[in-house]
Amino acid sequence: MDRNSTRSTRLEARLSPETLAVVKRAAEIEGRSVSDFVVAAARQAAQRTIAETQVLRLALADQRALDEALVTPPKPAPALRRARTAHRRLIAATR
Repeated sequence: MDRNSTRSTRLEARLSPETLAVVKRAAEIEGRSVSDFVVAAARQAAQRTIAETQVLRLALADQRALDEALVTPPKPAPALRRARTAHRRLIAATR
């Protein structure tokens, strides 16, 4: 959706009476309309979900293994050396 657009889109949801009562109460506490409260809560939840997929979480042992691999990387395997040589030949041939 275009960020500069002033148009809005309708979203409908069915809520149990108990859920609606809780949402209304929370909206009242924050001094917001139910609609504004629900939109803000949905946006926060969506942003949190997206952020959580962009963060890599590792156990301490895995953090140490990653650190070790970055600080002292293993020597390239023979297949990787052959691939590098083939790549260099290919690039040189296209120039």
